[in-house]
Amino acid sequence: MANYQELANLVWTVADDVLRGLFKQHEYGDITLPFLVLRRLDCILNENGRKEKAIKTYDQFRDKVPEEALPPIILKETNTSFYNISQYDLSRLKADPNNIRLNFENYLAGFSEDVRDIIENFNLEGFIERLDKNNRLFIFCDKFTEVDLHPNKSRQPHDGAGL
Repeated sequence: MANYQELANLVWTVADDVLRGLFKQHEYGDITLPFLVLRRLDCILNENGRKEKAIKTYDQFRDKVPEEALPPIILKETNTSFYNISQYDLSRLKADPNNIRLNFENYLAGFSEDVRDIIENFNLEGFIERLDKNNRLFIFCDKFTEVDLHPNKSRQPHDGAGL
């Protein structure tokens, strides 16, 4: 788990490199917080091959059981309270910069319903549209892959200087 100073540094680096001039300073948190959440979810799903298990389980059962029966099967197989069945995560989005917006939307749609509800409450649509229109969505996603938010990393206590 990244320490708080690393997270604060990431937010300011992203603001300086990507958001400045495109968004107002008071909007930075509205954009960076959801991406920190997405990065954390990606890191959790990357542990123990959970993402691959979710995709494999979905592919195995999607034609065999009703759609509403899929989530509990996937959750049991991944041993998590959420999943993502998209082939993408923030890191994998870098493989196809020309289709970043479409692939990003596919990535978000691949999350389990509870995570999609959380993401919807962040009201990201306008921010994503503006980032994409100004050719900054790719670099914005890329910046968030630089911080290690894996739960198995040691956490440093909050010293008051960071987020």
